[in-house]
Amino acid sequence: MSPEMSDKRSVRSVLVCGASGFLGRHIARTLREAGLAVTEGSSRTQDFQRDVDPDVWLPRVTGFDGVVNAVGILRDTAQRRLEPIHHQVPAALFEACARAGVHRVVQVSANGVERSDTRYATTKRAADEVLLRLRREGRLDGIVLRPSIVFGRGGASTALFMTLARLPLLVLPRAAVQARVQPVAVHDVATAVLRLLEGGGPEVVTAVGPRALTLSDYLGELRRQLGHSPARVLPLPDAPSRWSALVGDHLSGQPWSSDSLALLQQENVGDAAAFARVLGRAPIPVERFVEAAWASGT
Repeated sequence: MSPEMSDKRSVRSVLVCGASGFLGRHIARTLREAGLAVTEGSSRTQDFQRDVDPDVWLPRVTGFDGVVNAVGILRDTAQRRLEPIHHQVPAALFEACARAGVHRVVQVSANGVERSDTRYATTKRAADEVLLRLRREGRLDGIVLRPSIVFGRGGASTALFMTLARLPLLVLPRAAVQARVQPVAVHDVATAVLRLLEGGGPEVVTAVGPRALTLSDYLGELRRQLGHSPARVLPLPDAPSRWSALVGDHLSGQPWSSDSLALLQQENVGDAAAFARVLGRAPIPVERFVEAAWASGT
């Protein structure tokens, strides 16, 4: 199989790992609405903390045309560790898919992991590289989908951003005022998974919306859509930003941490035209995020 061209065999039955999560739930629904036979993997039948042996996965993936891995966490906790969940277990899953003859595998990763040294990024990237190696060896048709910040109902980051967007005064790390993001609607991410399962694609697809903007401008746009006037934004200097992130490192129940700060400090953008070609249409613009999400329930 050429690294540039995907296998075009039909995919009708799909296993979605992580189907109970934010992205996985939307992906499973989109695939089912398109007429695919979807089996939802869950923590009751799949242990992404311990199932590191391909032989454990082999009977689970046998008989499926496609597999989607949408399992992910933001940071290590006492109960859930990044290395097995992001790297070791997906590597076993992908090897089992190759042995079982699964036609196509889509790994939902994250934009920017290829240039970050955070634990989140390195563990995600390690699994991406396993899947791409199997593709280059011609053992399966593997595609890595890397979304920017994803917006949609039920998403933890969306809930956080919507809460911040309602505040008249925002104290944000300087990185959030300077570095750009390119938010993408969850419906577009799910649709991209469907398109890639149906027709294949390049090794890596970056899922981004049409517009790049700073995180503070993104919050301002969400605030406008909520009917509020512009908020006052105060950039937090680098040293206090680092101190607050260090405090967050010891509070596992919330997403703010040193890794989160490091990820904010890098650009999280991509080629919207290339993503539009995957979708077969333009991505939903950020100016319509709230309207589109609440009208469709996504």
